[in-house]
Amino acid sequence: MLSPHERLVGAQLERYIRNKLYWVLHAPRQVGKTTFLQSWVREINGGGEAVACYVSMEDCQKMTDWQVGMKVIYQAICDYADWGGLPVPVLKSRKTEGLLRTTLKKWAELVAPKPLVVLFDEVDVIEGETMISFLRQLRGGFAKRGIGKFPVSIALVGMRDLKDYITASKDGREPNPGSPFNIKEDSAVLSNFSKDDIVRLFALRTADTGQQITREALDYVYEQSQGQPWIVNSLFKRATLRILGEDSVETVTLEHIAQAREQMIMARETHLDALGERLKEPRIRRVVEPVITGEMNPDLGRTNRDVMLAMDLGLVQWTSETGLKISNPVYTEILTRHLNSGYHDIMPPPTSWQWQKPDGSVDMDKLMKEFQKFWHRHADRWEEKADYTEAFPHLLLMAFLQRVLNSGGRIERECAAGRGRMDLGIEYNNHRYIIEIKLVHHHDSPQTVREEGLEQIREYRDTFAPEAPAYLVIFDRRSKTKEKTWDQRISWEQEGEVIVLGC
Repeated sequence: MLSPHERLVGAQLERYIRNKLYWVLHAPRQVGKTTFLQSWVREINGGGEAVACYVSMEDCQKMTDWQVGMKVIYQAICDYADWGGLPVPVLKSRKTEGLLRTTLKKWAELVAPKPLVVLFDEVDVIEGETMISFLRQLRGGFAKRGIGKFPVSIALVGMRDLKDYITASKDGREPNPGSPFNIKEDSAVLSNFSKDDIVRLFALRTADTGQQITREALDYVYEQSQGQPWIVNSLFKRATLRILGEDSVETVTLEHIAQAREQMIMARETHLDALGERLKEPRIRRVVEPVITGEMNPDLGRTNRDVMLAMDLGLVQWTSETGLKISNPVYTEILTRHLNSGYHDIMPPPTSWQWQKPDGSVDMDKLMKEFQKFWHRHADRWEEKADYTEAFPHLLLMAFLQRVLNSGGRIERECAAGRGRMDLGIEYNNHRYIIEIKLVHHHDSPQTVREEGLEQIREYRDTFAPEAPAYLVIFDRRSKTKEKTWDQRISWEQEGEVIVLGC
């Protein structure tokens, strides 16, 4: 296992204790936060200069009654102190008013003459008045912190930065200058693995078992995960323990990692399912939908609260090269599958469509004409029930393709806000195909959208597969177009080497 200490960004651990500072660590789910905290606790206690304790707030989830919440937090502190072999701050009186402050004061007295360091994990599960009371009591003891008086250093750890969950606890109102937010020294994060980290991680297995991995496979792990630790570990574990077998020392290849990826996605593991559930939240929808459609929204800058939340959760990332996009290809696959699963699951079986050629390749012309018929029959009715209405055309087309091609194909999706399109690269039985999706809105010129789409699909085709059949699918979303008959709305034209479909 690689030390999470190496991936801490914006943290100065020794300074926090030396200078009596409180700080925040936030990072997406399952990137190593808890591992880091428990490792640091052992390091501090092993050094003998301070007493540290890890305390999880997980039992406080959805406890908005602050009086109940304070009692649960008190019990968590006592339990974790006991489990860690530390003095337990048992109180004779457990009045809820000021219970946390009194407990931490008593605890600091018990461990004196050493300073007390407390690392609160899963803090962002606390809500409402319980969160406000929790933070106010920390702030109340902050000015008197010191050996024997109050913890000299406290870490608040979760998926989001402290300011965001204070704002959430106050029904969307920003923290005021007197907020308990102002005692925080730093907001640190745990970064994803770098390419070198991934190489070093598998090297640990090579040293232990002798098993090797190809460079091509390592590159694919990074490409698909962008270094997200849970994905990296899951791909390695599935490839080595399930696909090859626990006792195998056969070299891990790109094919093994690709199989591991498909298994991981189809298994709908808890980590990935939890991300999908986030898509139901309005704040997340406001960010993810324009990323899927490629639309440019000037309100969605990096300082937008919804964008910051989506980034803290690890769903999206921003780079100067790509702008705002889904964090990695695995998440792109999972999130789009989650959003279109309702359409996918009720579609007729693929055998009802005549789409395969004798050589095993896809008759993409027939398949896309079948989609036009499907769009004609179901689009208006199904869209009425859609949550992601702007992305509905993209999601329905992807569900249609998944339903047909899952048995022997793969779809690569490229989507990012501001690009004005979605690119789909399809592989089936060693044949490649390209589909570009564009939308026409009331402020657009259909001809301009068409010309942009042709330029974009040719650019993507040159990168993905220069000889691949290419299809530009244009969905006209203007209200006046919906007044036309379906015969007027559906079109099929050849534009050089590109087929242009109107829907």
